Amino acid sequence: MERGTKDSDSGSDKTKGAMNIEGYPVKGLSIAGHETCVMFPTLKLAFDIGRFPQQAISHDFLCISHAHMDHIGGLPMYVATRGLFSMKPPTIIVPKCIKKDVEQLFEVHRRMDQSELNHNLIGLDVGEEFYLRKDLKVRAFQTYHAIPSQITYTITAPEIAFTGDTTSDFMIDQNNTDVLRSRILVMESTFLDNSVSVEDARVYGHTHLSEIISHAERFENKAILLIHFSARYRLEEIQQAVSALPLPLAGRVFALTEGF
Repeated sequence: MERGTKDSDSGSDKTKGAMNIEGYPVKGLSIAGHETCVMFPTLKLAFDIGRFPQQAISHDFLCISHAHMDHIGGLPMYVATRGLFSMKPPTIIVPKCIKKDVEQLFEVHRRMDQSELNHNLIGLDVGEEFYLRKDLKVRAFQTYHAIPSQITYTITAPEIAFTGDTTSDFMIDQNNTDVLRSRILVMESTFLDNSVSVEDARVYGHTHLSEIISHAERFENKAILLIHFSARYRLEEIQQAVSALPLPLAGRVFALTEGF
């Protein structure tokens, strides 16, 4: 399959209907304020859990970017459902600053549900790393959102970076050079047009598409997957905005539009 195509003929249910970007099947749903979960089925890795889309159950590793409900709301159900089907406890990476709160969240659900909710919870601070398995390592990078947030990304070269929600400040952070060189960058572009100004986008802790265009020369990624579009946009508007991107972005930027 070529970059950005639909892998609809895959023989595996886990990758059926996925986008194929730089050799990786990618599935998910990301609508600002509603739900974000981006899945890499062949890596068994998901970024954020949204309301827990059923397809996420097969992913052994989950990286949470921050604690807004549209990114973390389905976490207990994700763990509980894996337990229901006798699957191995998942490994969950969260920002260290919310780790104690997430532990308490699970304790509350254990008391109410009388279930074990087995999982391996890891808290990472900016710059810290953790091996999910021998060939898959996660490192945390700084992002800039309305609440504590950080990038988590997998390393093989590195291969994949995921920003979660952040202002454009992450693009100019000198400590984030690897993120802008990753093979695939998954990043938000919540606002696309003049209906919301760049200044307002920053107040909300988000990135405007015009800022991505302004910093286009900084992106050395082979492919960029834009996510987290505002629900105010129609599918046609998202597709038009992406197709109109100038060089050097044109041809290597894709949009996750499931649900629009």
